[in-house]
Amino acid sequence: MSAFRLLGSFEVRAPDGSRIAVGRRKQRALLALLLLRGSSLVRSDEIVDALWGADPPSSARANLHSYVFGLRQVLDQVAPGGAARLVTSAAGYRLDVAAGDCDAAVFERLAAEGRRALEQERSADALDVLTRALELWRGPVVPDLADAPWMAPHVTRLTETRLAAIEDRVEARLALGDHAGLVGELAAATAEHPLRERLWGQYLRVLRVTGARARALAAYETLRAVLRDELGVEPSPELQELYRAIRDDDGATAAPRHPALLPPAVPDFTGRVSEVRRLLKVLTPHTPPAGLSVLGITGMAGVGKTTLAVHVAHAAAPAYPDGQLYVNLAGAGPDPVAPADVLGRFLRALGVPSPAVPTDADERAELYRTLLTGRRVLVVLDNAATEAQVRPLLPGAAGCTVLVTSRVRLSGLEGARWTELEVLDADDGVRLLSRIVDDARVDDHDADAAAVVGLCGGLPLAVRIAGARLTARPGWTVSHLVALLRDENRRLDRLDAGDLRVRASLALSDDGLRPSARALFRRLSVLDVPDFAGWLATVLSDEKPERAARDLDDLVDAHVLSAVGTDPAGQTRYRFHDLVRLYARDRAAAEGDDEEALRRGLGAWLAVASALEPGIPGPTWAQIESRAFRPDVHEVRCELSGVSAVDWFDAEQVALRALVRQACAAGRTDVAFDLAQRCEKYFDLRGMYAEWATTNRLVVGACRAAGDRRGEAVARRGLADLTTWITDDQSTEAMTRQHAEAIRVQELFREVGEHGGMADAGVMRSWALTATGRHAEAMSAARESLEWASAAAHVGGESRAHLALAVAAGESGDLGQALEHLNLALERARVLGNPRGEATVLQFFGIGFGRAGLLDEAEGYLAESLAISRRHRDLYTETLTLICLARVRLQRGDEDASLAAEEALATAREYNMPHHVADALGILGEIALGAGRPVEAVGYLRESVALWRTRGWLRFLAGALVALGRALTAVDRVESAAALREGAALFAQAGDDAGADEARRLLAEL
Repeated sequence: MSAFRLLGSFEVRAPDGSRIAVGRRKQRALLALLLLRGSSLVRSDEIVDALWGADPPSSARANLHSYVFGLRQVLDQVAPGGAARLVTSAAGYRLDVAAGDCDAAVFERLAAEGRRALEQERSADALDVLTRALELWRGPVVPDLADAPWMAPHVTRLTETRLAAIEDRVEARLALGDHAGLVGELAAATAEHPLRERLWGQYLRVLRVTGARARALAAYETLRAVLRDELGVEPSPELQELYRAIRDDDGATAAPRHPALLPPAVPDFTGRVSEVRRLLKVLTPHTPPAGLSVLGITGMAGVGKTTLAVHVAHAAAPAYPDGQLYVNLAGAGPDPVAPADVLGRFLRALGVPSPAVPTDADERAELYRTLLTGRRVLVVLDNAATEAQVRPLLPGAAGCTVLVTSRVRLSGLEGARWTELEVLDADDGVRLLSRIVDDARVDDHDADAAAVVGLCGGLPLAVRIAGARLTARPGWTVSHLVALLRDENRRLDRLDAGDLRVRASLALSDDGLRPSARALFRRLSVLDVPDFAGWLATVLSDEKPERAARDLDDLVDAHVLSAVGTDPAGQTRYRFHDLVRLYARDRAAAEGDDEEALRRGLGAWLAVASALEPGIPGPTWAQIESRAFRPDVHEVRCELSGVSAVDWFDAEQVALRALVRQACAAGRTDVAFDLAQRCEKYFDLRGMYAEWATTNRLVVGACRAAGDRRGEAVARRGLADLTTWITDDQSTEAMTRQHAEAIRVQELFREVGEHGGMADAGVMRSWALTATGRHAEAMSAARESLEWASAAAHVGGESRAHLALAVAAGESGDLGQALEHLNLALERARVLGNPRGEATVLQFFGIGFGRAGLLDEAEGYLAESLAISRRHRDLYTETLTLICLARVRLQRGDEDASLAAEEALATAREYNMPHHVADALGILGEIALGAGRPVEAVGYLRESVALWRTRGWLRFLAGALVALGRALTAVDRVESAAALREGAALFAQAGDDAGADEARRLLAEL
């Protein structure tokens, strides 16, 4: 296995095969760029253009250094011995990797080797090498970077090489005489790549050799039409000559093959490229199989199982010269066809006169197996219900192949290989709609067409019905159909055309469920979550847990529910198709079971989240418990006993956000605010600030509308803290805004008698007052918060209040009092057991000792804080700690100061932490100034000053202005004087006499 894998999703593997995380998108892009350029030097300006485009930020070079630093760590894991090496020069970077370590390079080498073997007429060698080359492809080239302009030529080169390798491999198989095995494969390949004339030539040759003259002539006409329509040209002279040779053949076509019971192929068949390729590979093997082959296609109602089966059966038909049998077993309906009746039909199709067909079912099966012995027949058993219905219809000898379709995976069919059919992706769905409607309405309105496909959930049956409705109504626009389908209450009614009905198709699956599974099916649909873990079934079911689990399995087997993999908590997750959910929800509402299901489901998620949330490091706010219903989740807790809280929230965060939206829409604000509150520490830890803000704003609006003051207070508390530290709102100074909002939150908590919440709001007030230089008021607010926290037994609030007191004391110059309160804050944080609280207090110890010039002590505290935040992947805390470390190292004169500052800046920019961005820029400016680069320093410091103006923290703005004034002395003395004067005034306003005196001294020396 290659260490670097580009031919599909981007992966980097360690020597033991485990995956290595590469980091953020731009770091992955940098690695991909260096790999795709081989061992060539890539200039720094090329990299900047590739990563940031024509207008890179001023920090691009600094960020690039940070990404390079991160890549070196990745390379150390890939090749500890140094086999993968990133070489830096003045001009740029070059990545040297060992031969075989990059799958793209291995593929190109093997493709060239295969081409040489083919040219030397070593067909067997060519086939082996080219097969190995093509097996390296797992999907499109690095799809998550495909939209980057610099990727286009690399994708084009590799894709073209892959197509050429496919054609070379076909040529090798032709040279080895494998004509019959290529018929279906080339039919699919020419459909996927209609402009590849070499593929068409190979297809025509195969059809000619296998005696399919009529199909070869029809295929040529198809090619000719495509080339004329797309390119305005005729086929190449070589293809024209081949066409004339086929046309003039006097051997006619092969003798008719009977029976030929396949229904007509669907003319507008679309997509399913990988499924077609996989099925045809088995249906048309290189050599006849040693035993009976059984293939199965399974999937939900309307997903296109029959259409796919008939399509591949027609494509594979030439490989079965003794005929094709087909039957619709009607397994999804109330009256499945009996195997004995099917055997009678098959025997007559095989030439047995009606009077000679045995009446006994077993004798029919014996005669059927006898007649198929030694023959190559394809048997298509469509819409099967059970294994018992299928088994009597299986041939008994090698040479035949059976293709089964069923809504239920028939696991009891020994040796069957199953294809799980999913819905169409957006592009294939739009192509299908376009082929059905066949006029400009779809082609000219791609966005509306995509919306129709999305509202149909990519279900082929639904897309066909939508297309049929448009075709029957030439006056409708696609946007009109979109508007009709957007109404969830009537969507299923509108997906009804002729004998095509989505609701009726789904009802057949529903009717086949046993009563307890049917009830669970309806209740699960009520929750507006994209997917869910299996424990939800035990909460919503009236049955015992083991029976509920069995019912859940039955829903998956019936394809009304899909198992979609394992989540970070190790739970299997399940998902509804949108139309299936609408159907089940309609039934739940009609039967009056929807409100209770919603109450139980919301309460269950709240109960589990409340139990696990204390295990997440994050803001140590008081938890204000709602009066919302919580069911007994003891069984669920036992099931999750070995799961970490963070892993569970990783798994459930999307569902939790969806449930908050649903609770708000349903007016259940008690659940909404409590669920949102349980997510806040997780959002903070993972840097999901946009999601946090959106969730809390939604809850604030719902609570205000409902008059829920407790819920509004809780949601506003988190929002106030978030929009202070993580925001791009520059309409008012952040700390001024925090003070006003903290007062509002404190009053709301006072109204509902929540002392813990009052303490949290009071700490926010204290920080804001400290920032504006009102230190005595800040101390008073923090002491008041400490009293409220103690009254509420709110240990986290006590720790935060002591920290606020320490900051206020430190800003006013009383380091001794600051350290005293920090010790008390640390003690309370450790009692609470919250890593965020502990890491934050340790940061401020580092800041305090750094200001006192005790650099060894400062660095020790900061290193301890950094270890905690990195252990818990706490980005916000880590970023501030890196900034503090950079400042301490700057005081020492260490070269590592810039690395820490650049890393902090990159993270702060990515996660929109303006306070930290301003701080990191200030340090980089001071580093540049100390290194004798005043122009570079001015660039950093001007941006830092601009950001500090939006923050409203006087002392930090004053420090940035003084640093800018120092940098400007060699650039613009007038501007330097203005910056120093403003800095001195602000230091004085903040009560920092030493800072003001230093600024005045520098001003006097100008």
